Amino acid sequence: MPDNSGAVSEERQGIVIAIEVTAGAKAAVFPSGYNEWRRTISCRVLAPALEGRANRAIVRLVAETLGVPASSVSILSGATSSQKRVLVAGLSREQVLDRLGKVG
Repeated sequence: MPDNSGAVSEERQGIVIAIEVTAGAKAAVFPSGYNEWRRTISCRVLAPALEGRANRAIVRLVAETLGVPASSVSILSGATSSQKRVLVAGLSREQVLDRLGKVG
């Protein structure tokens, strides 16, 4: 099980996960690896990076993986970049790390 803790931080609004996205992938997977150098968790989505489709897919996939409603997940920064900061409300840092660890 990879140590994803470097990509997960706690801020006033909730838990922030640093992710690196591959849009237009053959399969939707989160987490799909950890980049120690960038301190990001990899995320692959089927949707293309076009008209916000990949961003919507990321929100749904992260919410599904963490077991929270999609309304609890939002993209904090990086909307037009492959590197994003995703905000998760309603969970503690430990809960996020635990749920990511059970998937990975």
